Amino acid sequence: MTSNHHSRLGTVVYDFPIILVVAGPVVVLWVIFNLSVKSARYAGVRGRRVLGARPDDRRVVGYFHPYCNAGGGGERVLWTAIAFSQRTDPNVVSVVYSGDVDASKEIILDKSRFDITLDPSSLHFVFLHQRWLIEDTTWKAFTLLGQSLGSMLLAWQAMSSLIPDIYIDTMGYAFTFPIVQLIAPIPVGAYVHYPTISTEMLRRVTTRQAGVTNSSLVSSSSFLTRVKLFYYRTFMFYYSRSLRSASFAMVNSSWTKAHVDSILSHSDLLLEILHSLSCLRVLFPTRSGTVQSSQIVYPPCDTRAMSKFPLAEREKVILSVAQFRPEKNHVAQLLAYATLRETYPQDNAKLVLLGGSRNSDDAQRVHDLRALARKLGIAEGVQFVVNASYAEMLAWLSKSSVGLSTMVDEHFGINVVELMAAGVIPVAHASGGPLHDIIVPFEGKSTGYHAKTPEEFADAIHTVLNLPPDEELELRKRARTWAVQRFSEQEFEKFWDESGWKNVMEEHIRSPKAEPSWIWV
Repeated sequence: MTSNHHSRLGTVVYDFPIILVVAGPVVVLWVIFNLSVKSARYAGVRGRRVLGARPDDRRVVGYFHPYCNAGGGGERVLWTAIAFSQRTDPNVVSVVYSGDVDASKEIILDKSRFDITLDPSSLHFVFLHQRWLIEDTTWKAFTLLGQSLGSMLLAWQAMSSLIPDIYIDTMGYAFTFPIVQLIAPIPVGAYVHYPTISTEMLRRVTTRQAGVTNSSLVSSSSFLTRVKLFYYRTFMFYYSRSLRSASFAMVNSSWTKAHVDSILSHSDLLLEILHSLSCLRVLFPTRSGTVQSSQIVYPPCDTRAMSKFPLAEREKVILSVAQFRPEKNHVAQLLAYATLRETYPQDNAKLVLLGGSRNSDDAQRVHDLRALARKLGIAEGVQFVVNASYAEMLAWLSKSSVGLSTMVDEHFGINVVELMAAGVIPVAHASGGPLHDIIVPFEGKSTGYHAKTPEEFADAIHTVLNLPPDEELELRKRARTWAVQRFSEQEFEKFWDESGWKNVMEEHIRSPKAEPSWIWV
């Protein structure tokens, strides 16, 4: 052997410990990662067997809904979908991945059914014990990123507990899709109430427009704006990839559809290049489902009881029905009411804020709203009805005159539909679903009012309270007829069924996908 050969061999032998030190931890981490995925898959399959749901007899549909006990419009979608499945597909077992660990199955069904009949024998709950990972209070900074990472960890727990035949996210956590398909190569789909990020949010940062999602601290700084813009671009890139991995996507309004379709077609060449060089290719591979665009499936509104309320002789009550979340903008309602009292004191109307309080943050928000009412000098005219029962909500709907909704870019507005069905004339913010889908002309005539500023809201409320009796009655009838016809449970069930999710599930069962080739353990 020549001296050159000895020299090269010596170099390799000399460098081997260095190579081992550098590559060893990477290999070990890779093995641990593969073993973890395999272990999660095995545990998830075992969890499915506990249900006795074998592929040859029963189908398992998984719904990811960590806040299934919240009692809002999103929960109505969930329970209506499950009830419809139970009536039409007796061989289907519905599994809800819930973070409501403080409530039993019986308590959840009793509180959240909205008078919906459910069969407990074909409904199973998987309780997720780390829901705090997706609470906005957990992530004081980089909230979108933190909540999305938290949802991925919850999805890992969900799939480790029970693997369904198809996975449907009904709360807007698209970042769970990569985890689901990593552990179990099953089809995924979504019912999107509101996109996690939108091109509009990117625009606001680019133009340095201050708002709820872009603080004045950021918008006033060119450096912070550039940093946040890159953060949003990166988040949008991976959100888009997550959504495109779905086999179907349903949305609740034309506003949401426009945004989701824009996200599905989103591209970013710089981030595409950076992604191809990163280890994130493992979680976000270049794969896509069959979804090219989203399908509108309006949320179900049970208007049976509401549509029977008498329309005449309503009290001078301005009613708001909305959870005490920040985006519902209850502050704007108090400002509008204060303007009404100042501008039209003769109207002598009462404002009732009825809604659910989910946690300590919501409770604090209610406390702050009470303080604001006192500061504005309107406390004696404002009543807070927190965590009301369904019967109590119906009672207020049956006697109120005006319905108030002030959320900007409300994705749909199920509360507005309920107001209209109950014969309550709506005054809603001129944006989102209430503007484009709900408070629209019916038979060429108005079904309600839109506004943006406190003055506009006050003027619209004053107009409703002072309509001639015959005109007022016709408007209530028109609004009710439109709401009952267009946003019924039957309409929801029809379009939910036509979304194609069952065909996707059956195709998967006939021809299951192979697990990723890189999982070799």
